[in-house]
Amino acid sequence: MVRGAAEARVSPLLVMTVLYNEAYKPHHPLWERLWQWWKPGASFGVANMHSATFEAVRRAHGLSQRWQDLRDDPAFAIRAAALHLSDLDARLPARHARRYTRDELLALGYNAGERNMRAFARGVPPGPMARSYLRRYRTYQARAAAALREFTQET
Repeated sequence: MVRGAAEARVSPLLVMTVLYNEAYKPHHPLWERLWQWWKPGASFGVANMHSATFEAVRRAHGLSQRWQDLRDDPAFAIRAAALHLSDLDARLPARHARRYTRDELLALGYNAGERNMRAFARGVPPGPMARSYLRRYRTYQARAAAALREFTQET
């Protein structure tokens, strides 16, 4: 996770907190295959990435893997998520509404899309789903920081 964040030049805390926020469903490859059968547009991998988002990341960064590989390869899913957060960071205006940190806006962009992220940066209030995502993001940030500290102490 730390390597993927470093490669993408985004905060490991941002990536880890997004991962905590996206952990609302089990991420077992077999379960995700069954889920896709029932809901073809479902997101995959430990970072819950949708197909269209993955394809944009794949094209932008020359990735050779397929979207379906996200469910079988957690390291690849994390790398793709970090690259997507980096792409969002490049598109986020330098100036933004003070009520959000840059990382919060990037997390909102990960959840609600780039256009919504840019709107939130201009001060447009997020809807109920985005507010819920942001509330969970803020809650998980301390847990993610503790996990990162523990990881760095082990390595």
